[in-house]
Amino acid sequence: MSLRLSFDQSVLLRSLNFQSPNRGREQFRNGLLSSRFLEKGECFKVFGSRSSPFTPLRGDAPALRLLSTRARVSRNDAQSFPSGSIFDENELQAPSFFEFITSERVKVVFMLGLALALCNADRVVMSVAIVPLSLAHGWSRSFGGVVQSSFLWGYLMSPIAGGALVDYYGGKVVMACGVTLWSLATFLTPWAAETSLWALLATRVLLGIAEGVALPSMNNMISRWFPLTERAQAVGLAMAGFQLGNVIGLTLSPILMSKGGVFGPFVIFGLSGFLWVLVWISATSSTPDHHPQISKFELEYILNTSKKSSMPSTVKNSKTSKLIPPFKRLLSKMPTWALISANVMHSWGYFVMLSWMPIYFNTIYRVDLRQAAWFSAVPWVMMAVLGYFSGVWSDMLIQNGKSVTFTRKVMQSIGFVGPGIALLGLNTAKNPTIATAWLTIAVGLKSFSHSGFLVNLQEIAPQYAGVLHGMSNTAGTLAAIIGTVGAGFFVELFGSFRGFLMFTAFLYFFSALFWDIFSTGNQVNFDETVS
Repeated sequence: MSLRLSFDQSVLLRSLNFQSPNRGREQFRNGLLSSRFLEKGECFKVFGSRSSPFTPLRGDAPALRLLSTRARVSRNDAQSFPSGSIFDENELQAPSFFEFITSERVKVVFMLGLALALCNADRVVMSVAIVPLSLAHGWSRSFGGVVQSSFLWGYLMSPIAGGALVDYYGGKVVMACGVTLWSLATFLTPWAAETSLWALLATRVLLGIAEGVALPSMNNMISRWFPLTERAQAVGLAMAGFQLGNVIGLTLSPILMSKGGVFGPFVIFGLSGFLWVLVWISATSSTPDHHPQISKFELEYILNTSKKSSMPSTVKNSKTSKLIPPFKRLLSKMPTWALISANVMHSWGYFVMLSWMPIYFNTIYRVDLRQAAWFSAVPWVMMAVLGYFSGVWSDMLIQNGKSVTFTRKVMQSIGFVGPGIALLGLNTAKNPTIATAWLTIAVGLKSFSHSGFLVNLQEIAPQYAGVLHGMSNTAGTLAAIIGTVGAGFFVELFGSFRGFLMFTAFLYFFSALFWDIFSTGNQVNFDETVS
């Protein structure tokens, strides 16, 4: 302990000497920087005290920040801390890249990304397993579609109720319950498949119900842990995990099946989910002021940055006091319908591409199933990368003075117009390599929506972000079912999948126009009475 204190003292003294050598030595001798303050964390109180003869210069910030990473906050200290500032708001500087990636809030978003990766891997593993299961049980192709769609039956039920629970209880508790249930459903799938058809369908429905709370929980946690100027890249990081879950499910499942049988992926992914829950419960908190390991500098940065923005505090005002949300008032505002329409189009395109890409490559380009799975995985990697890039770019625009409304409209326009143009290009592809390039562009540019409507949920109504996400997700799930089923009927009726791609491109363009007209980045008053 004494060695670490000596190191911290020497670093701080050098910083003070750089500003003023005599002043630094005098303050150190007077005991203002003694180990007593370092041990108790009181150096911050001395620095921030109005009566203290020492006022830190702007150049002292690096040393103060170094010490702040050493000092940790107990729960009681953290709860009393927001009323007073360690630093003057004008002196507070944005964290460096190293401080950002090692911060507690990035650890939270990393755990969220892992949860979403498991969420998607558990979801898509059935699309790989359905072929051997159908052969083993003598299922027709249409009945195999029923088994796969049973996930969506459950997913249709839970988002609204789950979103309301997230707003009331917080994202940590609801996410833990959700991951536990969907991991249990995944783990029990082998037993259910060997027991009865109804048991199998029940586990798939349970999987959908549990996964319906994942995205509202993610949004709730990010709104509490990240200031406005970092939320888009936080969503980008979390959703990168979501997209990589596609890659894990589509590429790792065949390998696990070859080693452990058709049910190998279900067991491995289910056990991984249980392990995640144990880490999540023990290592995270619902809000930063309840986290036992957060540094005072990080907590102060989150609180002050949120306070200076036009948005409410990420810690205090992100929870509603009512379990039943005001649905009528929420649906009375056009920004709500802009969110719903954006989620509808995003889900339509997402599930159509996810469900039909392997069949498309197999039918149009005669690519075998194993290669089709690889072609299906490539675009989701690009979506993960571009999703984070769009988040960083979005946050930079806001930090440089662009309005939140302008930024969200730009991001969402790219997220819709880009895929629309790429789908039109896909229609002209003559070989699978060019087709894969166009699909990669289409899926990759879709990720800009994460910095559009997905972040906008937190901005127009922080206290109702969960239920708004649930409402828009429910509409999006209906669109996914209609689009997935409708694509098959369209191909049977017109004999061409390319016509359906042109129709989807038109829907993308129309949705971009609707969003640009009716969306806003400002908080909407949903508490006023509707006549």
